Amino acid sequence: MPELPEVETTRRGLLRHVRGRRIQSVLVHEQRLRWPVTPELPTLLSGQLVRAIERRAKYLLLRMPNGTLIVHLGMSGNLRVVRGAQALLPHDHIELQLDSGAALRFNDPRRFGCFLYTTEAPRHHKLLKDLAPEPLTRRFDGEYLHRVTRGRRVAIKSLLLNGRLVTGVGNIYASEALFRARLRPQRQARSLTRAHCTRLVSAIRAVLKSAIRAGGTTLRDYVSAEGAPGYFKQKLYVYERAKLPCRRCRTPVRQLTQGQRSTYYCPQCQR
Repeated sequence: MPELPEVETTRRGLLRHVRGRRIQSVLVHEQRLRWPVTPELPTLLSGQLVRAIERRAKYLLLRMPNGTLIVHLGMSGNLRVVRGAQALLPHDHIELQLDSGAALRFNDPRRFGCFLYTTEAPRHHKLLKDLAPEPLTRRFDGEYLHRVTRGRRVAIKSLLLNGRLVTGVGNIYASEALFRARLRPQRQARSLTRAHCTRLVSAIRAVLKSAIRAGGTTLRDYVSAEGAPGYFKQKLYVYERAKLPCRRCRTPVRQLTQGQRSTYYCPQCQR
């Protein structure tokens, strides 16, 4: 699933192609996404100027004079900019044709993504209003993480994936951050001290920033707005490295399942 670094990489890649451009028309080739695309979407978007492209957690927000287009890439989606009369690829479901002659195409094989238009402030939208602080902002610090872990028996890895407590970290980067912080993913959240929480926050920020610099992580489907894969996979320490030697101590990496998701860790480096 595209996570925060992939969505942020997409946002940055779209800026020079889409910001300041006017949407001339909208073509919906498949409306059966996670939530059905409203038939009114072409009318709502056509003629509007894209003033800004923002990100909230894993959502992209295309700001326009009359409202905001909220986009989620789902489990396998991507947004890419194409020029000229390029043939549609399989699973190209929606395209925004711009006044520059380029088009913004949404591709989503599993159709778990969404294209939702709202005229209210995005922060009040039902998908966004209860999201926790962004992990790259000052609101997310060691004191905050220590406070939300108090009394919680849940494993710290599971807590990091709870969007109401920590938003945008995602499965890959939670495993990588816990490795950097030398904390086992099975450890109860309530057992973390303030020092542990401060160390984990620093690790989360470092992992996310490094992934953004590398253009995200491509494991299967993800490509950037320019169609390029992400290269952070080459820097992963534990994720999808089960039975391979730990890059730090050479102990074989272990894999387990938490909340129906794969978790990877080093039994020697992480305590």
